[in-house]
Amino acid sequence: MKGTTILAVRDAAGLVIGGDGQVTHGDTVLKAGAVKIRRLSGGRVLAGFAGSTADSFALIERFEGKLKSTAGNLTRAAVELAKDWRMDKALRQLQALLIVGDADTLLMLTGGGDVVEPEDGIAAIGSGGPYALAAAKALRAHSDLDAEAVVREALAVAASICIYTNDRFTVERIAREEEK
Repeated sequence: MKGTTILAVRDAAGLVIGGDGQVTHGDTVLKAGAVKIRRLSGGRVLAGFAGSTADSFALIERFEGKLKSTAGNLTRAAVELAKDWRMDKALRQLQALLIVGDADTLLMLTGGGDVVEPEDGIAAIGSGGPYALAAAKALRAHSDLDAEAVVREALAVAASICIYTNDRFTVERIAREEEK
């Protein structure tokens, strides 16, 4: 998937998701300041998307509907969306990925109907995702940076390597209740 870098990091304080702002079509930059992170469920859930813009918005809307129908249960909503995604022929054609999370849970949803909860609380999607993921893992292992600093630094690394990722980041945090 060419375009976008979305990175999520959980720590004891909660969840941070960040993304770059570049929108491309082929090898042309169409927009530099897009926001690819959304707050859902009254601000209790963060979602980041990579892929086709229209497909990403369609998935975000469906996921938000699943959140409502499951009374805000993040994991159940993700599984229900993944089931629909896998079984519905039109949904299977969507070219997008999602990272969703709240203060306690982080999930990656793929077009293959997968719902993956990373063991280490770090997930990334998009063309710059592997670079951001590697940087975040190294920063977490070899520094005392909090999740927000790890996300910002790792996105900067990805932006310096991936031509489809820029340095105009949107970063959002959801704090655990005791941290607010």
